[in-house]
Amino acid sequence: MVDTDRIVGTAKDLGGRVQGAVGDALGSKGDSAEGRLREVQGRAQDAYGQAKDTVRDVADNVGDYAGDAYDRIQDRGGAYFRDGTRAVESRVEENPFIALLLAGAVGYGLALLLHRR
Repeated sequence: MVDTDRIVGTAKDLGGRVQGAVGDALGSKGDSAEGRLREVQGRAQDAYGQAKDTVRDVADNVGDYAGDAYDRIQDRGGAYFRDGTRAVESRVEENPFIALLLAGAVGYGLALLLHRR
């Protein structure tokens, strides 16, 4: 969807070009300068409209990308959970004492956080 600033800016740019050309043809420095000013204002407004369009498009795409990522996680979530469970299980079997120390440290940390009123 085209932003209205782009349309208005393009119209100002075109109007400024025409006014500048007419001013040049008639030898009117005032009309020529005013036409060039309108031309620059139109280009600036058009650029502003393009920037707004770009930001709007990016915002729309971010929502789509987030939805796609969420769908993929739901599809693969069970596999990730099983893989993670297997990895933790193998580490605990390899080093049960270290796993016990880590679990105790996590429990102690949680107790400190909960009772720190």
